[in-house]
Amino acid sequence: MSDITPDICDHFAESVTLLNLPLRRFGGRGAFWGEIVTIRCYQDNSRVKEMLAQEGHGKVLIVDGNGSTQRALLGDMLAQSGIDNGWAGVIVYGAIRDVAQLATMDFGVLALATNPFKSDKRDQGEVNVTLTLQNQLVQPNHYVYADENGVLICNEALNLAQHGIKLPSYARSMS
Repeated sequence: MSDITPDICDHFAESVTLLNLPLRRFGGRGAFWGEIVTIRCYQDNSRVKEMLAQEGHGKVLIVDGNGSTQRALLGDMLAQSGIDNGWAGVIVYGAIRDVAQLATMDFGVLALATNPFKSDKRDQGEVNVTLTLQNQLVQPNHYVYADENGVLICNEALNLAQHGIKLPSYARSMS
């Protein structure tokens, strides 16, 4: 397990914003980061499935499910698709399912809650739009850094090495 966000805050406090949401960790990867891709959807994970099936080399998908916990927007099969396509993780402002399986996967997953019901499939949702999560803006193409301490958003990739901050090993495979 790596504590990356405290070190980032110590050196880049003026450059980062805390995404202050009551998220819980469900994935087996405790720390993850990458360029943000956004999706806005409500109880329909059609766009989540489409996006995780695409090349996501080191990116993080942030899903605005409007805070609804009535349907799961991510499960083990979509997480596996994300892993297979190089995504670092998914942050869901909503619910997920298959939590026992997700805990064994080398994939970052944060969400509000769980729900065993799968989502609707209505082919709805918006990709790469500005999200507003509890009055906090999340922009596509910005960067996110997440661990057990919290989730930080920054408008550009941080040069962590200049301050001796070392990211866990999966970063070396991302170039």
